[in-house]
Amino acid sequence: MLKQTLSQKMLQKLSPQQIQLMKLLQIPTAALEERIKEEMEVNPALEESEREAEDMSDFETPQEDNFDYQNDEDTSDPEQDNYREESLELENYLNDYLDDDPGSYKLRDENYGAPEEEKTTPVPVENTFHDYLEEQLGLLQLRDEREFTIARQIIGSIDEDGYLRRDVTSIIDDLMFTLNIFTDEKEVEKILRKIQRFDPPGIGARDLQECLRIQLEIKLDQEGLLRLDQEYLLRLALQVINDYFEEFTKKHYEKLQRQLDAPDEDLKEAIEEILKLNPKPASGYAGNAQRNAQYIVPDFLIFNRDGELELTLNTKNAPDLRISDQYRDMLKSYKKTVKGRKATRQEKEAVLFIKQKIDSAKWFIDAIKQRQHTMETVMYAIMQYQADYFLSGDEKKLKPMILKDIADITGLDISTVSRVANSKYVQTEFGSKRLKDFFSEALSTQEGEEVSTLEVKKILKEVIEAENKRKPLSDEHLKDLLQEKGYNIARRTVAKYREQLGIPVARLRKEL
Repeated sequence: MLKQTLSQKMLQKLSPQQIQLMKLLQIPTAALEERIKEEMEVNPALEESEREAEDMSDFETPQEDNFDYQNDEDTSDPEQDNYREESLELENYLNDYLDDDPGSYKLRDENYGAPEEEKTTPVPVENTFHDYLEEQLGLLQLRDEREFTIARQIIGSIDEDGYLRRDVTSIIDDLMFTLNIFTDEKEVEKILRKIQRFDPPGIGARDLQECLRIQLEIKLDQEGLLRLDQEYLLRLALQVINDYFEEFTKKHYEKLQRQLDAPDEDLKEAIEEILKLNPKPASGYAGNAQRNAQYIVPDFLIFNRDGELELTLNTKNAPDLRISDQYRDMLKSYKKTVKGRKATRQEKEAVLFIKQKIDSAKWFIDAIKQRQHTMETVMYAIMQYQADYFLSGDEKKLKPMILKDIADITGLDISTVSRVANSKYVQTEFGSKRLKDFFSEALSTQEGEEVSTLEVKKILKEVIEAENKRKPLSDEHLKDLLQEKGYNIARRTVAKYREQLGIPVARLRKEL
């Protein structure tokens, strides 16, 4: 049985402009320029400002009706009525828009200051890691082009970190099906062993154990360059890797001493030789190291001016935007063209398209302005809240601070504060810091005072750094030490903070 009911609901929907602003707030300064370029590509009405707005005093907007939309047909036609209403609305838009001078609608004010000289970072042209390996093929003593092809196939199968994780049988299949070369495991292994002597040392290993063994063997091949004690330590280290790798990885040093029957000092030096090796051989290649380097672009800069903190928003990646002069001229030309006559539907559609692009450009410029204002508001509140830290650089002076604290101060929503703090950095005289690192929960001391969990983590890290590495402190012992210092903390909380600091358990911190 069908039944109709009437109900009322209160819904809140975000406008496209609000959604655009939220997305812009999440973007860090390093990615803002790319986002602006994307918007300029899809909206030709948006452009970078390279000169001052033209004087519009010579352009007077007529007060009378310049558009004749009358026609000889019956004016009671609904379609014609709608057409007339849209035309009137469009006329009002043109008059208002041109009166406001679209050329002056820019991201920055006239008194913003002279723009900084644009600086670009040159991009180096370098060979890839695999190109570097193929250059060394000429050093191999291979019989013919067939073996060179097999060697190139092996090199192409090596990962970016320098490991050969593709098994030999798969390489044989690739050679057979794609290059019509028939080979076997013995031949591929023989060529692989030669490639494993390439630079950087440890290249082409199938696992960590083989990687470390290759590097030690290459060091031992330097006969005549090693002293007897160095050769002894390297052979002891090689024995540890070959025969007691599991005990070494689990740091069962007492078992190693019993099995090897080596003095403590010799075993310690042999393990130090192993720790000097590179577990990711490709990371030693200069091209990879440069490519993997990540540069932090701060979103904010804080300066200490004789005890007064000064906040600056980094706007280097936000070019000055304005409405395109070309689109303004198109609207002026349109008004002159249709003056005294009825505009055709094609002309109306064309100007509606221009209106849409101009409105979109205005919304985007407004969103960038709002982004800058919101970011400055949030960062200023954080700077004032954590003023003791920004003046001294002492992490122990960081106060407990959560998103709600800043939201209450600024009057913004918690989600807005979260978007500003996400992936943003602030440059101080003590280095560049993540905004998220300033937020922390509160922990009570035995005196009832609330301190930041960041302070507790700092103390925990100092205690672990000062411990006896022969007998590292367990989480239970760390808890007791922190409680002695006045912090009410549980063992599981100590374990959680230790993991957040990237510190392993006591057994893995043990040293000889």
